Amino acid sequence: MKLALPVMGGSIIESLYNLTDAFFLGKLGTAEISAPSIAFSINFFFIIFGTGLSGAITTLIAQSKGKNDAAKMNHYANQGASMLALTAVLAAAAGVLLAGPVLRLLDTPPEVYGFALDYLRIILTGLPFMFVYFALQSIYTALGDTVTPLVVHLAAVIANVALDPLLIFGLGPFPAMGVPGAALATVLSQGLGALLSLAVLLRAKNGVRLTGSAMKPQRKAWMLLLKIGLPSGLGQAVSAFGFTIMQGLVNSMGTAVIAAFGVGSRLFNMFDIPAFGISNATTALVGRSLGAKDLSGARRYVRSALVLVVVLEVPLMVAAMAAGGGLVKFFVNDPEVIRLGGIMFRVITPSLLLFSLYMALTGAFQGAGDTKIIMVLSVARLWLIRLPVAYALAWLTDLGPYVIWIAMFASNLLTAIAGWLYFRKGPWRKALDPDTL
Repeated sequence: MKLALPVMGGSIIESLYNLTDAFFLGKLGTAEISAPSIAFSINFFFIIFGTGLSGAITTLIAQSKGKNDAAKMNHYANQGASMLALTAVLAAAAGVLLAGPVLRLLDTPPEVYGFALDYLRIILTGLPFMFVYFALQSIYTALGDTVTPLVVHLAAVIANVALDPLLIFGLGPFPAMGVPGAALATVLSQGLGALLSLAVLLRAKNGVRLTGSAMKPQRKAWMLLLKIGLPSGLGQAVSAFGFTIMQGLVNSMGTAVIAAFGVGSRLFNMFDIPAFGISNATTALVGRSLGAKDLSGARRYVRSALVLVVVLEVPLMVAAMAAGGGLVKFFVNDPEVIRLGGIMFRVITPSLLLFSLYMALTGAFQGAGDTKIIMVLSVARLWLIRLPVAYALAWLTDLGPYVIWIAMFASNLLTAIAGWLYFRKGPWRKALDPDTL
């Protein structure tokens, strides 16, 4: 919990980026609030490449810490940071170029297309800023300090909350920019977070400090980072593309469904926060234990993580089922959107506990460096379960948006079961040899 609680706080702050946009844009209209909803899954696709590498950085530094090897900790921190920098530039450039074609491919409604394109192109330019923060978060989580990233993130989100109404509505000397203003506010606040992250990383902590000479790419380190980070990142990227395809099905059902799905997805991300924090803490602690060749300690951390997920998530799930429609109303006061949101919460919420348990298990797999299983389960969750179920039901039945909620429930349930079986029987604990790091 010492490691997990600040990560949870950081996740809450990250969610506030999107919720703040949704709150203010909801005052403009349903089409405006739908723009970030559509852009979210596309933006997430490019972000995933950074999160996969960030996980690899945490794994290698944590296992090096378990070995008490300060030189290797600093080495992997610098090599990981340089790889993140290159990835960020490439992802941002590709995203801006592909934004328009992807939105057209997703059958984005005409009344939303212009808003979504403006929002997406601006938000993608902030990827390099976001990846600088990823470097800070991954390095400091492995070192056992999750408070410093939280402070940096808090400063950034305060700036975002302050800038949103100024740039969206045009208060005082600021022009009224509408949807592009929401995106610009987020990018500017991410820029502040990047500057603060760099200021921290350029200072030494536990022998770890970014320097130009240490960041010069080294083939062996980059190959190891790719070995760990690429399967996880690729799996999540393919899954994110699956989310994008799912968004296409949502788009075909009308603006009300888009709005309900978008607001509901953001709120579901809030309910995932405890599991995300515990998963990150589990990655660091399992990595440290396996680096010290303490398998029993790693298992104890995983058992504790699973218990904590149940304790923290169950009250949130009960509240979500009871108040789902009311939560949607806070963002969009449209009767049809509220009705659809309430149904969505009642159907999907029970499966979120199972998915949260799965997230805790992936923390163990990540800490061990066994990211191939994360890739397999991530891809299967979307492409073998959720998308086939959703499209089959949409084709064969007249259930309308219910097909989306049912498919989400089924994919969360089956993925959790598969993750547990692999944890019990799989070779995850032997993925990396600490002596060769």
